[in-house]
Amino acid sequence: MNKIKIITDSSCDLNIEVLQKYNITSIPLNVSFGEDTYIDGELEKEEFYRRMAGSKELPKTSCPSPEKFMQNYEGEEEIIVLTIASKLSGTYSTANLAKNMFEENNKNKKIAIIDTETGSIAHGQLVIKSAQLAEEGKSFEQIVETIEKLKKELVFYGSLETLENAIKGGRINPIAGKIINALNFKVIIKIGEGEVKPIDKARGDNNSIKKVVEKVCNNIGNDNKKTLTIAHANCPEKALKTKEMMLKDNNFESVNIVEIGSVMGTYTSTGAILISVL
Repeated sequence: MNKIKIITDSSCDLNIEVLQKYNITSIPLNVSFGEDTYIDGELEKEEFYRRMAGSKELPKTSCPSPEKFMQNYEGEEEIIVLTIASKLSGTYSTANLAKNMFEENNKNKKIAIIDTETGSIAHGQLVIKSAQLAEEGKSFEQIVETIEKLKKELVFYGSLETLENAIKGGRINPIAGKIINALNFKVIIKIGEGEVKPIDKARGDNNSIKKVVEKVCNNIGNDNKKTLTIAHANCPEKALKTKEMMLKDNNFESVNIVEIGSVMGTYTSTGAILISVL
């Protein structure tokens, strides 16, 4: 059986220990503050959030070059690439462009590009699952088929502490956004099918976390073999509180807390909480 190489992009918010454990290749996106451009992960997360809070304009993210992907398509392995949702980034298109260019001189190379239709920790959960399936000896086709099915089963919700970034990005009327912030309303979002949709609101941190937890729990059933990942945007205390609430009436095969990186953090701003169950 041929060896399978799992490739992803840095928006999946997997830390270096997980990438190394499963031998996953992560290709970084780029993050720019004005004229200053950094490879995703080059700035410490606390520094990223500090700079973003002090900037009048949102940082800009850009996808890796096709050459970055092509370099990682080399070798004897069969390649499976999982990218951030194509509706959220051009990374999926770039990975496909690189695949087409690479295959011109490598006709027999097996490469699959999967649009995860999600981002951040949900994307990361699919990447880990792919690597685990490869370790179990599943075939190229079996892994692709399984991930295409599982990505429809993800349960992924979040709470935004502030609409400051939505205001800066022109996604919401500044006056309306400032009123919502002044009233201490937190926006509840659902992430899936390539989109981030505001679906509800709550007043105050406790109520917003409670509402997100309720929405997740109402959609996950009683299967204790599922995995739980919680992500926070520079607010670890809220993440621990969220974990406590999630574990009150549920059991999971594994539980992880991570920090939201630069790509998703550009949209969520500081104080956000994300919960993903697979």
